[in-house]
Amino acid sequence: MSDFYSPFWNIYIVVLTVLSILGCGLLLWSQSRIKVSAEEAKKAPDQIGTTGHVWDEDLTELNTPMPRWWMGLFWLTIFFSVAYLVLYPGLGTNKGQYGWSSADAYKKELAAADAEYGPQFAQYLKTDIKVVAADPKAHAMGERLFLTYCSQCHGSDARGNKGFPNLTDTDWLHGGTPDKIKETIMGGRHGQMPVMAGALGSEEDVANVAHYVVSLSGGTADPVKATLGKPKFAACAACHGADGKGMQALGSPNLTDKTWLYGGSVETVMETIRKGRSGTMPAFGDFLGEGKAHVLAAYVWSLSNDPTAKTADTTAAK
Repeated sequence: MSDFYSPFWNIYIVVLTVLSILGCGLLLWSQSRIKVSAEEAKKAPDQIGTTGHVWDEDLTELNTPMPRWWMGLFWLTIFFSVAYLVLYPGLGTNKGQYGWSSADAYKKELAAADAEYGPQFAQYLKTDIKVVAADPKAHAMGERLFLTYCSQCHGSDARGNKGFPNLTDTDWLHGGTPDKIKETIMGGRHGQMPVMAGALGSEEDVANVAHYVVSLSGGTADPVKATLGKPKFAACAACHGADGKGMQALGSPNLTDKTWLYGGSVETVMETIRKGRSGTMPAFGDFLGEGKAHVLAAYVWSLSNDPTAKTADTTAAK
């Protein structure tokens, strides 16, 4: 209700809720008043509790009252709903006698969790990420964090999907060092590939450049079109470099390897040139805190590195 600034919606919710409860009560009361008089029972003893409608000789439509035990349970649900609305939120912006809210309950749970696990995360925060990655307990904690907050995009196996990077290889858009991974988790990332069709010229130029880009990684491409597209690739060199190997400072992909975020066919590359691409990695710094982000970064780093190795480094461009 905090999102509705007009008092109309508060009144609307209250009236609708109260009328619903009263309507249920009225229905039960009216059904409990149905009775058959002695005179009616004497006149038609074979039709008591029926509507008088019979089909196929013995298929009779009944009109008997609901069972008393069932009606009693229904009355209990009504009494329960009234008591609930008095004690807890439910009538518009009314907070109830207890003043309970899901936001406050969530904050209390977070506070309790921070009190219990905060010192442990704080201790890991003082430790180098590579050392944390080699700790089995920290690894298990990082895995749970990953499955909770990251698997929706990167998959439970961290191998990603179309538009979502694979975190188990050694190709990184912004760098795969522990500090860079933590930086990404804390601050998020935003990747933008602008529409380049206009800058290249005609649709034929778009196709030629796509063939050239695919040829850089040894993909299936027309060599003649790739040759024609090479000069036009100069429009892309500002981000991807003249050699097409990308720039981690800009987060621009390496086009000479076989790792593709959206697909490496000529048709897909042409689509990217025509329409551009946009991807966002949300920032988790404020939500998780630096301690949890530190442990999570250690787990992500360990997916493409051996934490037990004395010298392990993943700085290859994506």
